[in-house]
Amino acid sequence: MALARVEGAGLRIDEKYLDNAIIRTQRRIKRLKARNDSSEIMKLWRKKYKRKTNINSTVQLGDILFNEMGYKSTALTSSGKPKTDEKALTAIDHPFVQSYLEIKKLEKAVGTYLKGVKREVVDGYVHPVFNLHLASTFRSSSDSPNFQNIPIRNEEIGKLVRTAFIARKGRHLVELDYSGIEVRVAACYHKDPVMIEYICDETKDMHRDMAMECYRLSQDEVTKKVRYCGKNMFVFPQFYGDWYLDCARSLWEAIDSMHLETASGTPLKEHLKSQGIKRLGDLDPKEKPVKGTFEHHIQQVEKHFWEKRFSVYARWKQRWVKKYQERGWMKTKTGFICQGYMKRNEIINYPVQGSAFHCLLWSLIQLVLKELRKRHMKTLIVGQIHDSIVADVPHEELDDFLALANYVMTKKLTRRWKWINVPLEIEAEVTPVDGNWSQKKEVEICH
Repeated sequence: MALARVEGAGLRIDEKYLDNAIIRTQRRIKRLKARNDSSEIMKLWRKKYKRKTNINSTVQLGDILFNEMGYKSTALTSSGKPKTDEKALTAIDHPFVQSYLEIKKLEKAVGTYLKGVKREVVDGYVHPVFNLHLASTFRSSSDSPNFQNIPIRNEEIGKLVRTAFIARKGRHLVELDYSGIEVRVAACYHKDPVMIEYICDETKDMHRDMAMECYRLSQDEVTKKVRYCGKNMFVFPQFYGDWYLDCARSLWEAIDSMHLETASGTPLKEHLKSQGIKRLGDLDPKEKPVKGTFEHHIQQVEKHFWEKRFSVYARWKQRWVKKYQERGWMKTKTGFICQGYMKRNEIINYPVQGSAFHCLLWSLIQLVLKELRKRHMKTLIVGQIHDSIVADVPHEELDDFLALANYVMTKKLTRRWKWINVPLEIEAEVTPVDGNWSQKKEVEICH
């Protein structure tokens, strides 16, 4: 019932902007294609493949780049062939390749996102559908359009698409995001004291600490970008079941792609050389890492991460998987049964993802069906994205709504569900009055 009300409320769309954005982006794609079409790489490509030339074939592109032009791949597939995915191609510093990747991003932005939104506009609004019966994790999904798949990681594409979503007159768009909800819910399962201390003690910073270990830095030399890498290229991948080799390559490639330096201005590769680490390692994934390489170093960091730092968490994962293998099902903290064929990582992650989403869903239900109605507020909840709620809020209700949401999502919920053993926090981002979704800025919540 709550999600039906969210769907019914809908999100306002700037139709004029949307139409212009589609036209401008299509023109930009056309210009980029024309420039690439006359390049030397394209001439070589046509000469080799003739009538079979397929500009959309990454296999053909990889052949031209790595076999014909001699570029060195930064990553290999399990069969030992050069990878030609976006990450691998981004590492190649050539105008054709950069334009090729930009064309792909822009084509997806137009075809999947901009036109996908335009197809669903009715009287200036879209009404995304939110499903509760499709995901194996018991999370929600979305369609018509897929509101949970609006891009954000690529800043340019994110702005291009999100600018189309606008607040109603005299209102703000407000996004409320649970801070680190899956890490916090995971702690409710494994109860690792070190993890709980990281969550509860504001002076401690797990992502900073792991960035320090990964790049062999002192605390005062860790920059915001370096911390970001520790968080997104080691900590979270490890939690979700990745291994040291992928983490090492991501962390190493980020040094060049993000131009990483220490806080005092030393290029990170120079710093690592001073620590005895001069190269990444071997590209062959079947080879053991060589001592003195970055791969070997990250292997040791990973070993300490699970055997020492989060040993209780590691033992819980072993017990959890074993129990699932014995009986074929598991029960989440919110009472749902996960069963059927699952890989090891899925066994560990599905219950956490589902329970984390249910924290958001419970809060959304309370706000939509109880708290907002009880107070006769005009605020509308218009969307949800796994760990965040999007609302359309009258300017005069903004402070009251933020305080109410914070109470429901961090206080009322933890009193209702006693299994939550760590504090919950939310972050709020707000657009200007009559603003669009790309203009949201973080604001402090008055308790």
